Amino acid sequence: MPILTGHARLAGIIGWPVAHSRSPRLHGFWLERHAIDGAYVPLAVRPEDFATAVRGLAASGFAGANVTLPHKRAAFALCDSVEPSAQHAGAVNTLVFRDGRINGSNTDGWGFLANLRAHGVNPAAGPVLLLGAGGAARAIAAALLEAGVGVTVANRTLTHARALAADLPGLRVLDWEQRNEALPDHALLVNATSLGMQDHPPLEIDLDYAPASLAVADIVYVPLATPLLAAASARGLRTVEGLGMLLYQAVPGFRAWFGVEPQVDAALRKFVAADLLAQ
Repeated sequence: MPILTGHARLAGIIGWPVAHSRSPRLHGFWLERHAIDGAYVPLAVRPEDFATAVRGLAASGFAGANVTLPHKRAAFALCDSVEPSAQHAGAVNTLVFRDGRINGSNTDGWGFLANLRAHGVNPAAGPVLLLGAGGAARAIAAALLEAGVGVTVANRTLTHARALAADLPGLRVLDWEQRNEALPDHALLVNATSLGMQDHPPLEIDLDYAPASLAVADIVYVPLATPLLAAASARGLRTVEGLGMLLYQAVPGFRAWFGVEPQVDAALRKFVAADLLAQ
């Protein structure tokens, strides 16, 4: 492990709680691989202290930070400038501190698309059926629409789906009860809900309706093989696990903070997955 000096570059992840985050392990792997004089630390910050904490980090010489729940919208409001990715997603997950200013971006959508491509799935192959209307779904929908891909959103609470569509022109809304019948009309199914996550109910969807060409992606990565992905694999459908999105979304921040373009490869996946499997 590199020894820190007075020149060390610092970054971290801000959340409440934050102990569950795999980001310190992920960034720590890259820091060690590249022998960088730097550190990436977990920062547990209460919502009422968020603005003070971020400004304090910037004043203390931090290069930036990731932002996770429940702070992504607060980060958006705090930034001096935001990238188009954050404008479209309505939330910030990556902060860069430079020259006394706070710049925000949202790398979730970029990470999702990069993970699709890494699994041999072309996002532009056809329309996408997106399940969920929360923060991750918003970032994914924005990235797909920006790439020129048609997106239909279905959510258990219809008003949330309609609110998302109001913010993202071009997004189609589908009633949750029609999700099975809609499968043949789409090239990609994305689960952006918490259904299927460890200690959560499984996602109820009938893949008997799915055409053989359908690809199935799940942003859940605990467990790595969700019930949805297991069912899709059993039918011979191409699957995209959620761990890759976590890994790829971290790339732009690491590059900005530490000046190195990190690689997402088998060794990194194995290292982060080992921590997941140990839980």
